[in-house]
Amino acid sequence: MKGNIFNIQKFSIHDGPGIRTTVFLKGCPLRCKWCSNPESQSSDTQITWDPRKCIGCGTCISACPNGCISEGIRIDHDRCVGCGTCVHSCPAKALKAEGELLEAEDVLKTCLQDQVFYLESGGGVTLSGGECMCQSDFCTQLIDLLHAHDISVAAETTGCIGSAVFRQLAPCFDLLLFDVKHYDPEMHLAGTGVRNDGILENLRWAFSRGLNVLPRIPVIPGFNSRIEDARGIAALLKDIGFKKAQLLPFHQFGERKYELLGREYALKGEKALHPEDLTAYRQVFLDASIDCTF
Repeated sequence: MKGNIFNIQKFSIHDGPGIRTTVFLKGCPLRCKWCSNPESQSSDTQITWDPRKCIGCGTCISACPNGCISEGIRIDHDRCVGCGTCVHSCPAKALKAEGELLEAEDVLKTCLQDQVFYLESGGGVTLSGGECMCQSDFCTQLIDLLHAHDISVAAETTGCIGSAVFRQLAPCFDLLLFDVKHYDPEMHLAGTGVRNDGILENLRWAFSRGLNVLPRIPVIPGFNSRIEDARGIAALLKDIGFKKAQLLPFHQFGERKYELLGREYALKGEKALHPEDLTAYRQVFLDASIDCTF
């Protein structure tokens, strides 16, 4: 079975315990304004263009069989099928295909290259995205293959997936790194394009079934960075029964990706947050008897 993968990152140390290989799958139902992987949102392969590398030769325009590249190197992403012909024709390598269909066995081979590091560090493989559970059949096969080699598998999940799929797939993971973006459904809708009712239902279900879940809060300026937001999220987690949580300070690592996709970035120029900026924010969770880390 093939999955659409846009990156396999080795020696990851922020995507779960120990040294890990993180496999990034395309497709996500959310449209978070701060998303650091905008290339993950579409389930299809996309072509990006780097104007800094482009020499303006126009080879890609003439090579494209579908006419989805126009003068000025404007890519019609709605029309583009991601065939990659333009990518292979570009002499300056200014074009890149984001997303490649890979067999689960081939992804396994890549992950096995670092198996010794997983064993020595207590690490493993993390499936991320996007929302990895959007490719549920592929995830199931890859998890089974990894478990057959005694490799621990974590998921970075938004929790935004149908309850039937979530309840079937979530227990297959050894760890769920579960994003909790907001406690308020309307604020969640404003920031991500989706209400959080179903997400919180999945979160509560996972906790009630005793799954290994670590709630992670991406702290985003103007969205959930106020102390009162921290109080609301902490109250939500305490009500469910969580004793641990992790804060993910806002960063700008994905800003340039929007330019490559020809998209506007809503948080352009916003200052990154650092752990020292969130001392009072973190204290709210500690006061609620939730062990909160970065």
